[in-house]
Amino acid sequence: MEIIARGTVVTAEQNTERQSCAFPGVCVLPSGRWLCGFRAAPTKAGTVGQHAMIAHSDDEGVSWSAPVAPFVPPTVEGKPGLLRAAYLTALGGHRVLAALCWVDHSDPALAFFNEATEGLLDTRIFFAESADEGASWSEPVLRDTTPFHVPTPLTGPVLTLANGAWACQFELNKHYDDTAPWRHASVMMFSEDGGRTWPEHVLTSSDPDNRVFYWDQRPGALSDGRILALFWTYDNRVGVYRDIHAGESLDSGRTWSALWDTGVPGQPAQPVSLPDGRTALVYVDREGEPTIKVRLSEDRGRTWPAHTETTLHGSEVGPQTWRKASMQDAWREMSAFSVGLPATALTRDGDLLVVYYAGPEPDCTNLEWARLRPRRRTVERGSLPARAQACTVDDEAHERAGCPALHYSRRSPHEVHLPNPSRSPCLADRSARQAVPPAEDR
Repeated sequence: MEIIARGTVVTAEQNTERQSCAFPGVCVLPSGRWLCGFRAAPTKAGTVGQHAMIAHSDDEGVSWSAPVAPFVPPTVEGKPGLLRAAYLTALGGHRVLAALCWVDHSDPALAFFNEATEGLLDTRIFFAESADEGASWSEPVLRDTTPFHVPTPLTGPVLTLANGAWACQFELNKHYDDTAPWRHASVMMFSEDGGRTWPEHVLTSSDPDNRVFYWDQRPGALSDGRILALFWTYDNRVGVYRDIHAGESLDSGRTWSALWDTGVPGQPAQPVSLPDGRTALVYVDREGEPTIKVRLSEDRGRTWPAHTETTLHGSEVGPQTWRKASMQDAWREMSAFSVGLPATALTRDGDLLVVYYAGPEPDCTNLEWARLRPRRRTVERGSLPARAQACTVDDEAHERAGCPALHYSRRSPHEVHLPNPSRSPCLADRSARQAVPPAEDR
């Protein structure tokens, strides 16, 4: 893939509640507006001062609106809370759905993760809707996650599925002071009436031996009707991350295949169907210095060849992983990450949009974006069946030959917009960003 543009959504502001900008979500609206939700806070690990914010761009990333915090955190059972994330879904027309992660803040002194018990602060799911492309929002409404009465942190946006249903994705943790073993699982809950009721659910991952934690599920509703879910995979017995694992559903999430090893190391984003039929996987490779990369698959996500790889963010910091002897070590390590959590969307003309956080230290991170274009594949004459011999670069010829039409924008690529390090006080001493790498035939 070719990086055709990049820039900054939000710049970290030192010594403010926007010093740590992280945990982004992004969607592209029918009008072409890019809408980005994220968590802003004074520090990455702390909960004090955190809030969910929204920014948008109406010129494909050339400029971004000043971020706003449009959601007032509700109280739950008399407990005050704060909002940790806002994941956005385009519902058609001007409508947008925000899935909000609410966290108990009745005792500001408590950490989000209890190292003594491996429990989590009470975490709930709220929804808010916008009818005007994110300019205004309804009051957040609590979602009932029965039969799960434990902390339920969101793992991404609500999906709109091929059968018209909505799917809400989250994980199962345990209560803060619960001393029983933590049995992790990933869940998808379904609504067939536009989010009014959620009567069905399914576990998308759960290890009966409680050894492997399939964290951070990243399901994508693909253009062929499948749901492909990717998992950041942690072996708790030996304290190491395994390759990304994947599973698929052919019936709108009701049943799932066995998980398989993708052979790709790291922490994935939601997979995206490209116009040419391939699937894109954006991920954070933490085997050395943290690097954000993308690979492509031509076989429904079974393999992701290394030769398809493009690096879209080369890190300027050293390795941020270490040897882990416990779950507590794993959580401390996560708190030290200063590059990560890419979110993905497809632009109106078939480019891949990626938003992620990056900075020199975990408590000082910008939100960055990159736009990648799939390069047209070339096929030698004689390498296809006779029925497909007429295929050329022309879309109509593809269709006449029985091949899927390949739709690409004919416009010129954007000017490349590189972030200006001097805009951020805590990034001011950094050298200029690396230039966009030369395009390769990927």
